[in-house]
Amino acid sequence: MGSVKELVLESGPADTILGTGKFVFSNDFSVFDWGKMPDIILLKGRVLCMMAAFNFELLEKNAVKTHYLGLLENGLTRKFEEVSEPLNEMRVMVTRKPELEFKKGVYDYARFRKKAGENFLVPLEIIFRNSVPVGSSVRKRFKPPKAGLKGKNWPDKNVRLEKPIIDFSTKLEAKDRYLSEKEAFKISCLSKEKFSELKGIALKVNKIITGQAERQGLEHEDGKIEMFYFRGELFVADVAGTFDENRFSFAGKEISKEVIRQYYKKSQPEWADAVEKAKAMAEKKKDRDWKKYCKIEPKSLPPAMLELVSEMYCAGANRYCGKEIFSARGLGEILEKLYSWRE
Repeated sequence: MGSVKELVLESGPADTILGTGKFVFSNDFSVFDWGKMPDIILLKGRVLCMMAAFNFELLEKNAVKTHYLGLLENGLTRKFEEVSEPLNEMRVMVTRKPELEFKKGVYDYARFRKKAGENFLVPLEIIFRNSVPVGSSVRKRFKPPKAGLKGKNWPDKNVRLEKPIIDFSTKLEAKDRYLSEKEAFKISCLSKEKFSELKGIALKVNKIITGQAERQGLEHEDGKIEMFYFRGELFVADVAGTFDENRFSFAGKEISKEVIRQYYKKSQPEWADAVEKAKAMAEKKKDRDWKKYCKIEPKSLPPAMLELVSEMYCAGANRYCGKEIFSARGLGEILEKLYSWRE
C-alpha cells in the first residue's frame, strides 16, 4: 500500500463485488517519494488513523460516500466516539486496482480501462488548494486569473484563494505527475458526467474539512483525496484530512510533514538535490525506478526533533478533532519549539 500503512485483505474484491480489508497504520514516514525513512515518528500511525476515522464519519454525515467501515478494536468494528483509546487499524471496503502497464516508456491507460470494468480505483490524486504559497508548482502551471486573481503575475507572498482550485496528479505511476484537467479526464476511465461529479465531490470534501479546521482555529491550506468507482457510484477511498495528505496551519505555522521536508532541505541538501537529479534522470531515460539513480541515502534526524514532530501530530489531532485523544502540550508551544529547528 505504501510506506506509512499496510492494507491487509480480508475478502475479494472481484469484478462485480467490493472486498473488505483493514488498514494498519505505522509510525513510518516518507518525504520526497523516498519511501520508508530511517526513523519513525512515535504515535504517528494512531494519529493518522484517528483523524481519518473522524473525517470519514464527518463526510458520511454530510452525504459523501466513502469506503470506511469503522475503527478496529479487539477485532470489533467501532465508531470514533466508541473507542476507549487511540487505535491504528480501521476496516474499509476494497476495490480493484488493475495493473497499469508500462511499455516503451509509456503507461497504457487504454488497457487499464479495458481491465477496470465497473469496479476500479480511479488512477488520479484529486488535489484541492485553498492557498498558493511562494514556490508552489501551481504558479508555473496556472495563470493568476485561473485562480481568481487579477493581474498577470503571482504576488510574492502566500495567496489565500477566494475560491478553491482543483488540481490533478497521477496515482499509479512511479513518480507523481501533474496533469491538466483534459489529461486527467482522459486517464480517469470515467464518463464526462462522472468526471464532473468527481470534481464536485472533491470540492465538497474540501469544504467540510476546511469548515472543521476553521471551527478549531486552524487553517486548511490544501489536501488530496483518492476515489474509486463501483457500479456507477464514486466513493472517497484511502484516507482524507490527515497531516500526511493535507496541509494545515496554526497561527501561521504549518502542521504537516512539510516541517520535515524543509529540515532535510536545510540539513541534508546534498540528499534532497540527489533525489531531484535522480528523478530527472529516470524521466529522461523513461525508467520507472528513479531511486537506482540516487547514490545518496538520507540520514537519521535528531531524536529531539523527532519527539517534537510526534507531539505536533498528537496536539494537532487533538485540536482538529476537538477532543483530547492524545497526551500533548499546547499546539502553539510545540510549533514554536519545532520551528526553531528550521532557523
